[in-house]
Amino acid sequence: MTTVTLLHPGSMGAAVAAQAVAAGHDVLWVPQGRSEATYRRAKQAGATACDSLTEALARSAVVLSVCPPQAAEDVAAEVAAHAFTGVYVDANAVSPQRMRRVAEEIRPGSAVVDGAIFGPPPGAGRAARLYLAGDSTALGRVERLFTDTALHVCRAGDAIGSASALKMAFAGYQKAARTLAGVAHALADAHGVGEQLTAEAEVMASAILSDPEYLPSVAARAWRWAPEMGEIADTLRAADLPTDLAEATARVMGRWERDKDRYDLPLAEVFSHLQGSS
Repeated sequence: MTTVTLLHPGSMGAAVAAQAVAAGHDVLWVPQGRSEATYRRAKQAGATACDSLTEALARSAVVLSVCPPQAAEDVAAEVAAHAFTGVYVDANAVSPQRMRRVAEEIRPGSAVVDGAIFGPPPGAGRAARLYLAGDSTALGRVERLFTDTALHVCRAGDAIGSASALKMAFAGYQKAARTLAGVAHALADAHGVGEQLTAEAEVMASAILSDPEYLPSVAARAWRWAPEMGEIADTLRAADLPTDLAEATARVMGRWERDKDRYDLPLAEVFSHLQGSS
């Protein structure tokens, strides 16, 4: 059995804690300053309340930080102030740069593991993935916390920041796509064609992120798609809807202007043309 401190039992954190408890480990948390809803989640997850962070850390070999990204460094700094000597897992949606600051400057543990959670809160028939990067020995210790649970542990690499970069790449697409869907449906609704938009969406190919091999064809057509995005921005503006995503898409497509009609462009070159200043 390994003793773990969880900071903090939000909906995802509590679900992660429940998986560790189910695997036979002891999960601690600190109720001080937390809400009644947090208390209920922690109790349901089977976590044990401690009077102070000092007590929890003294008893723990691993700390799991699962908190809003803006709080990640503050949480790490609080743990570092207690001179924690175990494995610190930052499983927050933060940039690779922020993750490296936690590991290299704040140093909240003897080993810092870069973590990223994918999927819904695990449990009740739902599985999630926890990607890890860092020292192999520390990663193995974290993996054993979730053996045969609904939280499947995967290794992203040795370099701190790798798991966070994976999270940023995926979440950047996922969140932007959903936001774009909201704008698209609002525009269609403003013109009374919402049902038709939904019908078209039902028959379109949806394997966009899972099939990068089609991206050279996007770069090859960006020269004519960018002006179309300008027209879309005008349409959105007339409907009093945000134009930011359309205008940003046009700017990104401008970086592929040199790739006009080059359908056989190597994928690595397609990616490289997105880099650098605009």
